[in-house]
Order: sequence, then C-alpha cells, then structure tokens
Amino acid sequence: MSIETMKAVGLYRYLPITESESLIDLEVDRPTATGRDLLVQVKAISVNPVDTKVRAPKDRVEESPKILGWDVAGIVKETGADCTLFQPGDEVYYAGSITRQGGNSDFHLVDERIVGKKPKSVDFAEAAALPLTAITAWEGIYDRLGVAKDPEANRNKTILHIGAAGGVGSIATQLSKLAGLTVIGTASRSETVDWVKQQGADYTINHHEEFLPQLQKLGFETVDYIFCLNNTDQHWENMATTIAPQGTICSIVETANPVNLGLLKNKSASFVWEFMFTRAMYETEDMIEQHHLLNELAILVDSNKIKSTLTETMSPIHAENLRLAHEKLESGKMIGKLVLTNN
Repeated sequence: MSIETMKAVGLYRYLPITESESLIDLEVDRPTATGRDLLVQVKAISVNPVDTKVRAPKDRVEESPKILGWDVAGIVKETGADCTLFQPGDEVYYAGSITRQGGNSDFHLVDERIVGKKPKSVDFAEAAALPLTAITAWEGIYDRLGVAKDPEANRNKTILHIGAAGGVGSIATQLSKLAGLTVIGTASRSETVDWVKQQGADYTINHHEEFLPQLQKLGFETVDYIFCLNNTDQHWENMATTIAPQGTICSIVETANPVNLGLLKNKSASFVWEFMFTRAMYETEDMIEQHHLLNELAILVDSNKIKSTLTETMSPIHAENLRLAHEKLESGKMIGKLVLTNN
C-alpha cells in the first residue's frame, strides 16, 4: 500500500532568514489520526515570534525536517479512536503544541483538547490570526494575573500592557476592556499608538521613556496589573516602580539575565510567567481549558465583542512567502498579525 504524502515547509538547519535554506519546501508523509488526535486540513496559518525564535540560528542539524507554525485554522479530516469533541467536517482553529510538528503543512495532527470550533462569522484567515495570541492573552489576564471577568469587580482598576501593538497586546487590550479595566498600552510610533487605541486602550505611553512620569501626567501613581509582552529585562525597574502595592506583574518574554525580585518585596507584589504551551507540553490535568477558552472566544468574536487582529494576508503557504513573513516579524515593526492562506 502506497503512503500518501503532503506538502510542507520546514528546515534541516537553523539559519538566518536571508538564507534560502532557512525554510524550504518539502514533500513529507501525510500523518494519520490516532488516540485523541485530529487530522486537520490546513486552510490558513499565522506567524508568531515563537516561529522566529525556534528557527533562530544554532548549530543543531535535524535528521528529519522540523516543521514550524503554531496558529492554524482548517477543517477536520480524520479523528482518532478516542476523540469525542469533534467529527470530520468541523471547522476548527488552534495553536497546537511546541513539542510536536507545527502546522506549516497541508495536513496537521493536533490533540483535540487544545482545539476550538472556528468562529462562524470570520473566514479561515481571520480565524488563524487568533489562537496563539488569544490563548496567551486570556491565560495571562485571567489565569496568571487573576483578573475577574465581571466588569463591576474591576471598576477603577488599571492594567498596563507593555508592547500593546503586537499580536498578544492587541487581543489583551480587547479582553481587558471587556473585563472593565482601565487600559494603558505602550507604543512608540504614531501608527502603533493609533492601532492600540483602535483596540480599545484608554491611554498610551512610550516604552522608550520612564514610565512613572508619563503615568503621573495621566493621573496614575501606580497600576494594579502589568502584562509585559516585550523585553522583560529592559522594563523590569519601570515595572517594579509603577506596580501597585499587592499588584501583579505577568510576563511572556524570557529574561536574558537574572532580575532583582527584591524590588517587589516591600510592595508584596507578585510576578508570574505565562507560556501558552505549558498545558499541551506537560499534558496538564486542565489541558482541555484551551478547548473551552477557544470556544468561548469564538462566541465573543461572533457577537462582535472581540475582533481578529489580522492586518496582512499572503498566499499561498510556501517557503518563499514564509521567509518573507519571518523577515517582517524579525524587523520588529509588525502591527497585528500576518496570515498565510492556501486557496
């Protein structure tokens, strides 16, 4: 019996994106769904900073190709024997697992417990822009920072998003407004300031300048929550200075050097990490929470309470376009999300 193959984009060597072999077109075996896995026909994918971090130059050489891509929207083609949440034909969206092959391929295997039903009101491209950033923002705000979903509970409470114009920041701003928080976003260019305000931010400050004087001009001495989405090392002292007593800071960006936690002691302030792959990576008991939150997010999208942050679309999904996408991401100038589609 002949083995079916599929097209994919991947790598054997970890190279600068300017190298033609940094991402290459491949023909690989098409996988089969078993257990709780779904086989999804990929209709659209989005690129994220995690893609460029995984692909970043290093000495390792892969014996079999490494496929990236952790934002997918598509159609379920097969279900494993233990699947109970989906059936063939369902339209889905998800971010997948960092410990498995990514979704930059014609078909992709994913555990159903981290998959949601695609919002009905948006196309595959708009849906593919959502999962990774929305899961990160949702977990960061509700699970890590402990923000209540009831707007009444958040009356007069403030949140500062550092790097508010990026993919996570754009969704985090919308979710924070939905929760009734006063939202302050950092942005340093006129176009990013405009974008952050379009997402619902009440105020903006410049992350290249000292935070406290800018907040004081807006009438704030401290903020109750800080969600750091850019360069934890660079902003650490600014965060420690401006967090409220008994406030909480959450970051998604790893530190290059140790940071001084002692700066938070007198305020009894908390610091916590958010990594949206944790539940899938460790198959935690509450892994299915990502299925639930993606379904809840779809309802918010369909009721026009949350909007996709798609800003650019490319087609088709092949190595040349993905290299261009990675290059745009690495420029540090991306606003919102870039999506590639298979027509």
